[in-house]
Amino acid sequence: MSDIESFIDSEVKSNDVVLFMKGTPAFPQCGFSGQVVQILDYLGVDYKGINVLADPEIRQGIKTYSNWPTIPQLYVKGEFVGGCDIVREMFQAGEIQAYFTEKGIAVAQTA
Repeated sequence: MSDIESFIDSEVKSNDVVLFMKGTPAFPQCGFSGQVVQILDYLGVDYKGINVLADPEIRQGIKTYSNWPTIPQLYVKGEFVGGCDIVREMFQAGEIQAYFTEKGIAVAQTA
């Protein structure tokens, strides 16, 4: 396993909720990352944002790690959930709240 794969694996496994995104939670650098940030913030979910624009190795490494070609990527308890479209669809259907609850992640409010 390369250094970057080890770093990504460690982040995914040591944080309950991780969002690999373009930009930061305070300043998303793309609309898709911004949408996922808005959903997580609305739900009051505690998460760690990792800016893939800060390091090209992370940007490519996360795509390899998940075998998923796009960013953002949301991980919960070490499990890949999906990108913006999947998270948005789960939120609109009321499924993401139940998913977080099942995983033992505190949710401040429901949609």
